[in-house]
Amino acid sequence: MEMVLLTALGVGGATVIGAIIGFIFKNVSHRFSDIVLAFAAGVMLSAAVIGLVIPSIEYGGKYGVIITVAGIFAGALCLNLIDKLVPHLHKLIGADIEEHRESGLSKVLLFVTAIGIHNLPEGIAAGVGFGSGNSTQALLIAGGIALQNIPEGMVIIGPMLASGIKPKKTFLIAAITGLVEVVGTLIGYFAVSVASVILPFALAFAGGTMLYVISDEMIPETHAHGSERGATYALLVGFCIMLITDVLLG
Repeated sequence: MEMVLLTALGVGGATVIGAIIGFIFKNVSHRFSDIVLAFAAGVMLSAAVIGLVIPSIEYGGKYGVIITVAGIFAGALCLNLIDKLVPHLHKLIGADIEEHRESGLSKVLLFVTAIGIHNLPEGIAAGVGFGSGNSTQALLIAGGIALQNIPEGMVIIGPMLASGIKPKKTFLIAAITGLVEVVGTLIGYFAVSVASVILPFALAFAGGTMLYVISDEMIPETHAHGSERGATYALLVGFCIMLITDVLLG
């Protein structure tokens, strides 16, 4: 349990670390953030397949593949529904700031709600990984999610400061979004611990959410500013590093 709690704090704390970097380097280049985000996407892709999808098939027994496919699509559809209800980070950043100058509180709630809702499934994915009993793979999954949280924490700082939110409140918002992932990690862990029968589906569901985030948000974002080639190789590097790590630690 101590490892799960520390992992939850690490996953959530990665967003805060990214926010601190965002304060220090307010004008991070798109190329740099795209490379870092693409590397994180490669790590998450490998973690999703090796740590969630394949174990889901193995734990599912006779109907493992069917359960896994159903879980993957359920996870993807869940995030798709969330996207329809609440715009995600890159849509908020891309929006015209002048369109959202109602009040400071309104802007704060907009960012907290959108980022928080999208971070919860990622936290759950990190927690579900521990349900398989393979701590090494669970830590690799959590590490991949944490890596993704660092550039996300970096890029939310600039737009919030530019929209007139005070630095202290900006940092508090970033910390809250990280706290959501801590809660999500604990929810995922306790869910599969209490009802182990749902483990195969839960693993696949978590894998589906990660695959959706990678394909729908991370890759398009890293290919939107002219750094496609570098981002592609960064993704491959992240993927291969996770493969090698899994073999060495397995």
